[in-house]
Amino acid sequence: MRFLIFILLFCFSVASQAQTREELERQRLQLKKEIEETEKLLNSNKVATKESLTQWRLISNKVALQDKVIDNINKDLRILDNNIYTIQKDINHYNRILDTLKAEYAKGMVYAYKNRSNYQFLNFIFSASSFNDAIKRITYLKSYRNYQEVQGENILRTQALRQKRIEDLGGSKKMKSTTLQNQSKELKVLEVQKIEKDRVLNELKKQGKTLNNQIAAKKKQMQKVSNAIAAAIRKAQEEARREALAKAAAEEKRRKEAEKANTATAATAPSKPSGTNNGSVGTIKTATGSSVLLNAENIALNNRFEQNRGTLPWPVDKGYVMMHYGNNKLPSGSDIVISNITISTEIGTPVKSVFAGEVSNVLTIDDMEVVIIQHGKYFTTYSNLSGVSVKKGQEVSTGQTIGRAAANLEGIGAVDFFMSDEKSNFDPERWLRRK
Repeated sequence: MRFLIFILLFCFSVASQAQTREELERQRLQLKKEIEETEKLLNSNKVATKESLTQWRLISNKVALQDKVIDNINKDLRILDNNIYTIQKDINHYNRILDTLKAEYAKGMVYAYKNRSNYQFLNFIFSASSFNDAIKRITYLKSYRNYQEVQGENILRTQALRQKRIEDLGGSKKMKSTTLQNQSKELKVLEVQKIEKDRVLNELKKQGKTLNNQIAAKKKQMQKVSNAIAAAIRKAQEEARREALAKAAAEEKRRKEAEKANTATAATAPSKPSGTNNGSVGTIKTATGSSVLLNAENIALNNRFEQNRGTLPWPVDKGYVMMHYGNNKLPSGSDIVISNITISTEIGTPVKSVFAGEVSNVLTIDDMEVVIIQHGKYFTTYSNLSGVSVKKGQEVSTGQTIGRAAANLEGIGAVDFFMSDEKSNFDPERWLRRK
């Protein structure tokens, strides 16, 4: 039983390690794919311009991805080392089992040899004190013979298992050797990438004044877009209030007409005090904490938008987040804080709405087209577009193309993506699906 349990535990251990290595292999392939996409963007940028902030961001991302590849390989090596250790431990265990089995089998064979004659066999049976004792002795001899056969089979089975583990050990050592060679190759690639990153950084530092001017212009652009978003939200709120007031006025009018009709039919009855006019014009009833932007038409849309937090599609199918929401480190060592994300992509790439909604505004800021879409009390903004294909007031669906990515101040294809509620902009990456 102990022998069977050991075999089962060994099989489970091997299966678990194999699964972990498969997961690492999938991760490594995904990292390689991301590196290839980054390399493609990097090469297109090299053709279009000289060293730029975008290039530095891309090469930095490439170095970070390459670091992850090497970390992935190191984890794989640790698994292989653990596997080799486990296999060697199993082989040693089999050797001990074989030594014990062979020793016991040898003792049995010696005993059988010494008692091999028919005379000794019959003498052992006939020396029994009773008939039952004789039967027991015959049963014992049969059992002993079967035991010897089983011992022989166990030795053969254990030898086969040990041989299998010896072959596994050779395979694992071969895989480790191949993985070490791969690690060495990837480390050389990382070294080349770091040299390129340092070269781009040095070139950017030489462009200090030009780069600072670009960053200053970028800040102004982003501030203008943020102001446009705030204005669009205020306008949407004002329109919502006007609609609510118009509805309240219409309800008040209907109430008074109904009250007048009731008074005419019950002229002799004393009139009841009307009490406080909760539906009077100028008062908009809303639930505690609710938004003036929410109404019967869009509250379901708003709820679906919230339910899709973390799973919303990206505005472009392929791209790299060049600048994240919040603080971003610059080559000079200084920081730039933005309230959006900037996605680097190829010029002309289709830009899509991340969710269904209504186009709140389409405007032009510093020669770049901007589209603002309302989703209940939430807004998404797509800046630095060209060839916008939607207009204000239009209903759009999830994944619908609204324009194309244009060149930014560096001449690189990019899209500035904002997400907002009535209070402020917030981090879009927390709402978009993980790549």
